[in-house]
Amino acid sequence: MKLFNRNNLKKSSDEELILLYQEKKDKAYVGELFNRYYHMVFGVGLKYLKSTAEAEDMTMRVFELLFDKLLENEVRNFKSWLYRMSCNECLMKLRKDKKVQTTEVETLEYRLESNSAELDEKMAQEVKLTNLEEKIDSLKEEQKICIKMFYLEELSYNEIANKTDFNLKQVKSFIQNGKRNLKMMMENG
Repeated sequence: MKLFNRNNLKKSSDEELILLYQEKKDKAYVGELFNRYYHMVFGVGLKYLKSTAEAEDMTMRVFELLFDKLLENEVRNFKSWLYRMSCNECLMKLRKDKKVQTTEVETLEYRLESNSAELDEKMAQEVKLTNLEEKIDSLKEEQKICIKMFYLEELSYNEIANKTDFNLKQVKSFIQNGKRNLKMMMENG
């Protein structure tokens, strides 16, 4: 394992952060995991609890629980483990609040178990998409505008040029450079 300082947190893998937290008990390591996965946990809360406020509360509860759970458990795939933990917290809250019938919670639990591989795949895809969106937002403004219009709004080069102050050659260049920069950012994590 390489030497770490707090400035290297963003470059550390999830597993490295967990090992460092278990070793040093420094909450900054869990804080970095929170920054990486807040949106995923919040999304799970929103899906199950159907309330922004309850999803926010559940998200904070999950990350508070991490301080103890990461010391008690061996975690091999943090994303999947955190996803399941988030689902379980939501199901326990639903059961406690009696917002759904016991049979509905059992059905949700059964679906969670039976679709485990599918959920893992969807979760990984969601994490990639969230990561891609963050990377797009960090592009130069011209590249960001052109990339979003071309790929998200599905506009042609000409339509983009007509809607912006860029000429056709600039639009093509911004898209090409933006794609290259996104690819490099995605490869570097």
